[in-house]
Amino acid sequence: MGQPAVSITNLGFSYPSQPALFAGLGLEIADGIRFGLFGPNGAGKTSLMHLMTGILSYERGSIELFGHRVKRKNKSLNSLFGLVPQDYSFYEELTPVENLEFFGAWSGLSSRETRRRAKELLEVMNLWEVRNKAVGQFSGGMKRKVNLAIGVIHQPRILFLDEPTVGVDVNTRHDLIRYLIELNSKGTTLVYTSHQLDEAEELCQRIALMDKGKIIACDDTGVLLAKYGQQDLEALFLNLTGTGFPHPTK
Repeated sequence: MGQPAVSITNLGFSYPSQPALFAGLGLEIADGIRFGLFGPNGAGKTSLMHLMTGILSYERGSIELFGHRVKRKNKSLNSLFGLVPQDYSFYEELTPVENLEFFGAWSGLSSRETRRRAKELLEVMNLWEVRNKAVGQFSGGMKRKVNLAIGVIHQPRILFLDEPTVGVDVNTRHDLIRYLIELNSKGTTLVYTSHQLDEAEELCQRIALMDKGKIIACDDTGVLLAKYGQQDLEALFLNLTGTGFPHPTK
């Protein structure tokens, strides 16, 4: 087997004046896979993503992306990963083109490569016709597409996605999931979390269920469903955590 995309060993982390969120957590995510992190609110999913991308710094253990140690604000890793956060990560007063030019430069792309990638992504996202309009005027679905385009402008080896389709209509959600599956087919590892469990079943090949800062199950999606005799992820979630899955806000 090749080098894993993510390797987490004996991870320890806590927020100030709070009990430890993670104590000795370990996880490995294979290169090239579509991987899902799921759990109730407060389980630690977003915190773990922020640790894997250096937004937060951990206290003990180690996190590596493709063998490179993750540290907070480690600029040398910026080219390896992309992040699509739940909150919008663009400037609403700028156009899609201007946003992509800014974040492309921040990722280390040349001006020529940034322009090429911006045109390519805006055409794929069906945003080329509105490329010169301020993003603040866009619908929620269009903003989600801009958010995703920013996360992949530099063609990262691994893409972290935190609720990437929250608040969008069904058609836009299917468009985004199809794009992510195509992106993965070209070699990009996906690490994804969402409250859209039907979407998760379509996207994720392997999942980890988290509860109270611990990973309580991790395996291929079909294997876990068969092991616990469940027909879908929501039933599996209820079986393992004893609580219903929090449905997304419409």
